Amino acid sequence: MARQSSNPVFQRSTPLHESLRGTGQYAPSADEVAGIYNTPMRLTYDDIIVKTGLLLGIIVVTGTAAWVLDLGLGIGALAGISAFVLALVNMFKRQVSPPLVLAYAALSGVFLGAVSQYYNNAFGGGIVTQAVIGTATVFGGVLFAYKSGRLRATPRFTKVITTAFIGLFGLLVVNLLVGLFGDGDALGIRGDNLPLSILFSLAFITFGALTFVLDFDQAERMVEAGVDGRESWRIAFGLVVGLVWLYLEVLRLLSYFQGRD
Repeated sequence: MARQSSNPVFQRSTPLHESLRGTGQYAPSADEVAGIYNTPMRLTYDDIIVKTGLLLGIIVVTGTAAWVLDLGLGIGALAGISAFVLALVNMFKRQVSPPLVLAYAALSGVFLGAVSQYYNNAFGGGIVTQAVIGTATVFGGVLFAYKSGRLRATPRFTKVITTAFIGLFGLLVVNLLVGLFGDGDALGIRGDNLPLSILFSLAFITFGALTFVLDFDQAERMVEAGVDGRESWRIAFGLVVGLVWLYLEVLRLLSYFQGRD
């Protein structure tokens, strides 16, 4: 028996072509043709990989441009704020918008390029390369552990990881808000108290990286459920948001070991 495509368009078109074969009389109606060719593509892992790779490629290109053109932290900060706003919009939109996702990637690249250049100038040329390698290693390690079955998004795992990450993120927000009205690092978790800052970053990276397990599990469930292929943009966007955050946190952690000016 011939292997049938997983694409529902081809699945639905096969009976139609068979019904036409040898008759010379039957012609599908306009509604039938529209129904066949408007059938949404089912989500596949290839869709997710391609979209994620595209977004990362855009980040690399715009980030490199921001670095080469020496745009500076001012423009980088504006790009970062804009990217954050777009991230919120994308998160709360009921229907994913590829143009907004692409715009988020472009702005994030400018932001990361400016920040990376700053860290490169302040701590030496190796820190950015180390951060990229560290980010890829952590992400790859979590993916391997998930695919091998060592990490699974059980209800208990999900509850622990989500609670821990939200708690750490909340602590970071409190530190930022208190710092706006006094000490820049009121809780000593972002550099003033080096041992505590290192411990906080390690915990933040650990629990943040483990949230990728939840992303992988959601992606797997969506693929198995055969949802609309356009959802690949949403999954890719979520993975890239996590990778951007992870890179920034690894970059900060590395700076603690190299001293500050």
